[in-house]
Amino acid sequence: MIGRLARKHWIVLLTVAVVALAAFAVYRTQSMFGKRADSGASGAMPDQIVPFNPKRVQLEVFGTPGATATITYLDVNATPKHVDAPLPWSYQDSTTTPAVLTNIQAQTDGSAVSCRITIDGEVKVEQSSQGADAYVFCLDKSG
Repeated sequence: MIGRLARKHWIVLLTVAVVALAAFAVYRTQSMFGKRADSGASGAMPDQIVPFNPKRVQLEVFGTPGATATITYLDVNATPKHVDAPLPWSYQDSTTTPAVLTNIQAQTDGSAVSCRITIDGEVKVEQSSQGADAYVFCLDKSG
């Protein structure tokens, strides 16, 4: 009787055996790689990520002494800013983001203007322009 039942439903028995073998293999593989039943969320807060290797960014615009410049720049969060300021002008900030995109554009009412982008004490870009109402820009994507 068991033989006749096995011949008649052999595909169902084979499927049950394969599923059981696969479940056992998954269980053993998880235990080999350290996954345990108690590895779920415990409700405790994870450790805070501590900022490391901060980038110190300095943007500078300088030129004819006593001149005024219209300056637009991107801060360390890539937010556009606009300022009318006497020269020399500088902006300093630090960030822990992996990369910093910085940009300065300046036009002066003097005869000369320069811009400089310095990241972690290393000058990345420096540009100069001369002439009436001089205009200059600096762009650094490597920060």
